[in-house]
Amino acid sequence: MMWSYVLKLIVLLPLVCGLMIGSLYLWRRLEARMPGKAPTRMISVKETMMISPGLRLAVLDFDGKRLLVSVGRGGVTLVDKVDA
Repeated sequence: MMWSYVLKLIVLLPLVCGLMIGSLYLWRRLEARMPGKAPTRMISVKETMMISPGLRLAVLDFDGKRLLVSVGRGGVTLVDKVDA
């Protein structure tokens, strides 16, 4: 009798914790896409492109300027800046 309770606890506790963590992760991912929120961000990512497995190029809009940045394991580097 006691072993069945312990077995259920061992199986169901990680399942419930996994469901809770998964739902919180999905909420954070989908929260920005919900309708009714005004776009209040000052920066927006227009496009990204993978150059190599550790390097990505990104086009950002910020303060009326368009920035081309390189994002890699070593950090973020400004490649070019153009007025939008």
